[in-house]
Amino acid sequence: MWYTRREFQHLVRVRLETEAISLILERCETGEWELLSSEVIDVELAQITDPERKQGIEILTSIAKSKVELNETIQNRAISLQKFGIKFFDSLHIACAEAGKANVMLTVDYRLLRKTENHSQEFTILVANPVTWLMEIS
Repeated sequence: MWYTRREFQHLVRVRLETEAISLILERCETGEWELLSSEVIDVELAQITDPERKQGIEILTSIAKSKVELNETIQNRAISLQKFGIKFFDSLHIACAEAGKANVMLTVDYRLLRKTENHSQEFTILVANPVTWLMEIS
């Protein structure tokens, strides 16, 4: 099978991100690191119609040792983050991560990464790509 350069780069990026996420989750399962969940993830889970994808995310969230519940302070923080062009659910994820005193929020959403990078001083947590973050801390 032949791939264009762009297709090949996309496949490699997805493979690297998958491997990085697997390594991170292994460390969370062993207790070396802690995975934080939130009520926002539950809301998003309820909207997923693909049973396979939904089950995969449910398995991931089962590893979480603690869960951030939404409150007015988190919602207000999420609203304030939207001024940077961040979508509402993404801003809720960031606000929950900040409220849960997380060190980092990992994402493969490159649009979100660009927006948070441009305003990194506005966040109390690092928003990073799993591959990049894993390489930096190793």
